[in-house]
Amino acid sequence: MIRNILVFLHRWIGLSMAGFLVVVGLTGSLLAFDKELERVFAAKLYAAPRPGVPPLDLATLMERAPAIPNARVAGATWNGVDQAGINYQPEIDPATKKPYELGFNQFFVDPWTGAELGRRTRGDISEGMINFMPFVLKLHDALLVRGAGTLILGIVAVFWTLDCFNGFYLTLPVSLTGFWRKWKAAWLIKRGAGAYRLNFDLHRASGLWLWPILLVFAWSSVMFNLRPVYDWTMSKLMEHHSMLDDLRAMMEKPRRAANAAPTLELRAGLETAQRLAEEQARKNGRPAPDQPTTFAYIDKMGVYFYVARSSGDAHDGFLEENPTLVILDGDTGAPVDLPLLAAGTTTRDLIDRWLGALHMAHVFGLPYKIFVCALGLVIAMLSATGVYIWWKKRKARRFRKTQAVSLGKPLEAAVID
Repeated sequence: MIRNILVFLHRWIGLSMAGFLVVVGLTGSLLAFDKELERVFAAKLYAAPRPGVPPLDLATLMERAPAIPNARVAGATWNGVDQAGINYQPEIDPATKKPYELGFNQFFVDPWTGAELGRRTRGDISEGMINFMPFVLKLHDALLVRGAGTLILGIVAVFWTLDCFNGFYLTLPVSLTGFWRKWKAAWLIKRGAGAYRLNFDLHRASGLWLWPILLVFAWSSVMFNLRPVYDWTMSKLMEHHSMLDDLRAMMEKPRRAANAAPTLELRAGLETAQRLAEEQARKNGRPAPDQPTTFAYIDKMGVYFYVARSSGDAHDGFLEENPTLVILDGDTGAPVDLPLLAAGTTTRDLIDRWLGALHMAHVFGLPYKIFVCALGLVIAMLSATGVYIWWKKRKARRFRKTQAVSLGKPLEAAVID
């Protein structure tokens, strides 16, 4: 009886998730090589390499940034050795009291000259293939709709996680007699079988062999899309306080006032942030960060954000150390403490980072990227084979019912059959 209920749940949960998992599987397969494919579809956004020539520093790039009507420079980012970005903050339209529309939210420059490479509205596929990979990412993590799409995928991820355990249980033999001999068949694909048996074996065997990593991807999807459920569950399994507690603590602090324009100009803010980052690294016994990645002014909080890494943080494909994060008051340059954004070294932080890195193929180099790319296709295949198995069984049940009625079998018995 219990097994029948679990089969019913596996069937209908799988059917309800199938379309979503096909989408996230196929898009995830592409996103395993996100950076590489971005260079293919948006090649014009990358500068020609100049070996031996040092790039400009972030401060100089911000100073050389072209003037944009109704906007001011608010920061810069390193996107790689051959690409940098300038952050523009739109000014407020006095007529509407709303920010001006700039027509873009990403602006790319040559790291060696500061010349514009291109601009785009991230994820807007109407701008052409230059936005293909951002569009794929937007489809993958939010079904193109922030908020509602994220919530839907979070709910799907919860059911996917639960169904991982249910599906594993259903592969186990019903009887303990000859358990290992019977279970061995579940791990194999029978050669020369018909289409139905091939689909069934692919569905069952692939799910078994890849079960641990499928669970990792399902649960990390909950972490990304439905964080309260993830935090609550982890807190029941281990010492893992909810991220919501950090958010509440942050909200209890006096709210920082918005400030459209800081008193501390960009170069001075960057130099102050770099000095504080070096002090922070020395205090923690780490190499001084020498690879700045982001410097930006956040007008809604009146602070500068500075993020940098040390070239000594790389671990040959394994999980990298957290970057150094410095937050400055935009007027005084004094450090600002925002606990929610501070890089932690707790068990929770380590688990979260590993789940995120495994999900996004940010560890183990090229071999793992290839594996994740293939895994995305397998996830889509598992959904497709599951639908095919259901359709064939449904077709067979309808045939048996039709045969029973034509042979004069009582209708009640035919329906039960």
